[in-house]
Amino acid sequence: MLCHLSALAGFVFPFGNILGPLLVWQIKKNEFPSVNVHGKAALNFQITLTIVVFVGMFAAAILSFIHIGFLLFPLVMLLGLAGLILAIIAGIKANNGEDYKYPYSFELVK
Repeated sequence: MLCHLSALAGFVFPFGNILGPLLVWQIKKNEFPSVNVHGKAALNFQITLTIVVFVGMFAAAILSFIHIGFLLFPLVMLLGLAGLILAIIAGIKANNGEDYKYPYSFELVK
């Protein structure tokens, strides 16, 4: 559960959404087999979300010069909100002993 909820550290300091799950996963993966599964899932999703948000913000900033980028900013903010909600759902599922697969997550860490 802590692997998923530690991603909320991204609201406190930059890249905390990646560092939180990474630290929990690296420290506890050998003690509990489920932490290995949940840690990888949380880390992959947070890396994917960070890439998508940065690319979306960059595209919105570039397109703002031709006056259509302002339409993308709310969409990128919704992605951040979706990341928050999905991390909380995954944390609840992990606390119940269930596996959770994030939607649209690249498998970068295997």
